Amino acid sequence: MIKVTPNPPETDPSSAHGGLNSQKLDEAAQRALDYYLAPKPEAKKKPPSNQLFTVVEGIDTECLLANLSETLASANATVSDLAFELEGSRRHVALGVQQLIELSELLANRVLDEQVPVAKG
Repeated sequence: MIKVTPNPPETDPSSAHGGLNSQKLDEAAQRALDYYLAPKPEAKKKPPSNQLFTVVEGIDTECLLANLSETLASANATVSDLAFELEGSRRHVALGVQQLIELSELLANRVLDEQVPVAKG
């Protein structure tokens, strides 16, 4: 004779596992697994609240210097174009800013050349 058994068998929640229900056991097991197998990433330090832009961590020096050089070249072209549309003291100020940008570009390019020498071949 076959005895009918419910699937899954019903258990008394107050007697199973010393009074703990299976949901609490599952939650505890999941927390333990998460703690050991899926650790939370380290908290990153936040930039100051007034800082709008940041540079991604881990970028190599060559890439940073190349981007700096390109940014300075763009600023140089922008100020140069603007300077020739101005007259008088405003033009002199714009040309002064252009010279500062050109000087910064030269310094950045020198560092880039020294950091990443061109391969001779």
